[in-house]
Amino acid sequence: MATFVHLTPGAHAARVRRSGLRAAGRGEWRGVFLFPVLPSYTLTHQWLRELSRRPGPRGFVAVHVRLPDEERVRVGRYSDREPALVTAAEAVRRVARAPDARGWEVFLPRSVTAAEVRHIRAVRQVNGWRYRPDAHGTAPCLCFGCRERGGYGSRRLAERRPHPLDGPPPPPRVLLARLEAARTRDDTAALLQALEGYALRRRGPLARLAGLAGHPDPEVRIALVQTVAYWSTPGVPALLRELGQDPDPRVREAVTDALVR
Repeated sequence: MATFVHLTPGAHAARVRRSGLRAAGRGEWRGVFLFPVLPSYTLTHQWLRELSRRPGPRGFVAVHVRLPDEERVRVGRYSDREPALVTAAEAVRRVARAPDARGWEVFLPRSVTAAEVRHIRAVRQVNGWRYRPDAHGTAPCLCFGCRERGGYGSRRLAERRPHPLDGPPPPPRVLLARLEAARTRDDTAALLQALEGYALRRRGPLARLAGLAGHPDPEVRIALVQTVAYWSTPGVPALLRELGQDPDPRVREAVTDALVR
């Protein structure tokens, strides 16, 4: 039997003891994230500080789970796009033999029953890393895509280390003029820059941008996906479905990534 740990808020302990760990997520990624119980306490509970940054109840507990050795799970680093599908015993072996086990995780594509929960234990709340392994001592990136808006100390950090792209995006009429001028000149670089400005907004003139779904340059179509994916403008889902059938696999992958997020 392979032994893993799952970190969850202490407020959920009674429910976990009564009915196990419920699967979370969607589609093929609906399940439970685990980590093998290793001789190192620090490595075993390394995800604690990162999970503690998220909203929700404070104070975590470690739920120890035992699975059959032949149970099929996925294992890899958090940044792996296609984690390996292996048995639970093989997942433990791979993590234990990794030169650096920080950032690894195991995904079980189902719920964990109450019978598979062996222990629920308190953990030291200062254990682990934040943001990513080796982030300590590295200057954070404060661009629009990387900065954590509303996080602890984020305002002071932005004031101390202003990013050249900080500030509000250009007004919609300016962006639209730039977009039309770039289309007239067939200037792909200017077109991508205009789309980048629109990506900083929550809504936009979808009807004026939808024609770019047929642009011959796939980079423009990818930028269009990344621009409108988070808009609340009506018609965005239909446009993403259309781009999801794009002949270029990179465009289809961009749509998939946007829908997963």
